[in-house]
Amino acid sequence: MREYEAVIGLEVHAQLSTRTKLFCGCRAEYGGEPNTRVCPVCTGLPGALPVLNRKAVVYAVAAGVATRCAIVPESIFARKNYFYPDCPKDYQITQYETPLCTGGRIELDDGGRTVGITRIHLEEDAGKLVHDADAHCSLVDMNRSGVPLIEIVSEPDMRTPAEAREFVQKLRALLRYLDVCDGNMEEGSLRCDVNISLREKGDDKLGVKTEIKNVNSFRFIVQALEFEFDRQRGILEGGIAVAQETLLWDPGRGRAEVMRSKEEAHDYRYFPDPDLLPLRVPAQSVERIAARLPELPDVRQARFVKEYRLPVGDAGVLTASRDLADYFEATVAATGDARAAGNWVMGEVMREINERDINIVALGVTPKALAGLIGAARSGRINSNTAKDVFREMALTGQTAPDIISARGLEQITDEDVLHEAARRAIEENPEAAARYRAGKLQLLEFFVGQVMKATAGRADPRRAGEITRSLLGPD
Repeated sequence: MREYEAVIGLEVHAQLSTRTKLFCGCRAEYGGEPNTRVCPVCTGLPGALPVLNRKAVVYAVAAGVATRCAIVPESIFARKNYFYPDCPKDYQITQYETPLCTGGRIELDDGGRTVGITRIHLEEDAGKLVHDADAHCSLVDMNRSGVPLIEIVSEPDMRTPAEAREFVQKLRALLRYLDVCDGNMEEGSLRCDVNISLREKGDDKLGVKTEIKNVNSFRFIVQALEFEFDRQRGILEGGIAVAQETLLWDPGRGRAEVMRSKEEAHDYRYFPDPDLLPLRVPAQSVERIAARLPELPDVRQARFVKEYRLPVGDAGVLTASRDLADYFEATVAATGDARAAGNWVMGEVMREINERDINIVALGVTPKALAGLIGAARSGRINSNTAKDVFREMALTGQTAPDIISARGLEQITDEDVLHEAARRAIEENPEAAARYRAGKLQLLEFFVGQVMKATAGRADPRRAGEITRSLLGPD
């Protein structure tokens, strides 16, 4: 039986976080009442002329530098002609033969593989169609029309859905570090067209590819590629040629449906936009933009491993976003304890922001406040379980750990007499468990420590409570 391998390439569309659209002054943020963030330029009215957004160019160059692309000194805007209700001008302004950035790469963690980047170019987004099944009609919202995008086109260097997912995850993290794209896939700020073809293992010749449009989650990227791999393999095993088609992923049904036969470049009749001059980016401008780039995720992860002696996996989690990495480093600076800071950030901090679906900036617990809590637990003022409860209250109220501990009387009990009496009563009230412990079921010690913790409202020193209880149980 023939064995096939996938050849995967991606086209990632990232919305740039500019205040206004690419060629006009309309607001570019997500949402708003339909057709309220529009003007003659972004709706394509006759006589309206585009004016390029300088900030969008700076953001695109930053993305190119960060992905190790060459920045083309002079690039050209083109008109990509197609006729669709959400394209008001009947063409999209994009870059075709001369893109802004070429020849970059993203390095994957899995096996050290590198995925090449063919190009990054600027283009405007289209509008949005809203289909009303009850009214049997489609409505057009032009708010998104003209929003600035960069399209990042990879080389066909990926062989598995997992590699494709990792590529998009690393690219998203990078763009968010640069603060050029918020990476919100649910709102369409980052979406992906996946291209896949199959060939027999060991064959260098590329097969016929299909493209699945507008996939907007990591999970759907994997599902779409797995589905299309199986579909193409079934076609090839049946002795039929794969047709070059454009498909649309249906997450509800877990399958891709054919939209149309795949277009070629000549179908779009590209030609230079006569209303826009060539985009010239001097080398000095590129150097200034490069000098202002933040420390990038891979570099920061390596530094965390070396400087804070963290495991590679932990460093990867802590550098997943720039805000998270900044928060961790500020906590380390306030505590002097990188391991404790890392454990708290990866544990309670991330649990809280995930449960509340918030950014760490909105957490309500500053790095200095978290350091105060870590110090209280480290000094023995409170135990680890109490510290978690205190953190939750800090996140909800904005109070500091010392204030909460004092107000609620949560200081850890270390008094030997109090612990001794609590342990004695626990043993006395559970004679059967005590007998089983003395008969060799030593894991019951945890049960008795739990009884001591319950009797002291969770304030007992667990380590000392265990030592005292063990000594009182002793041999029968």
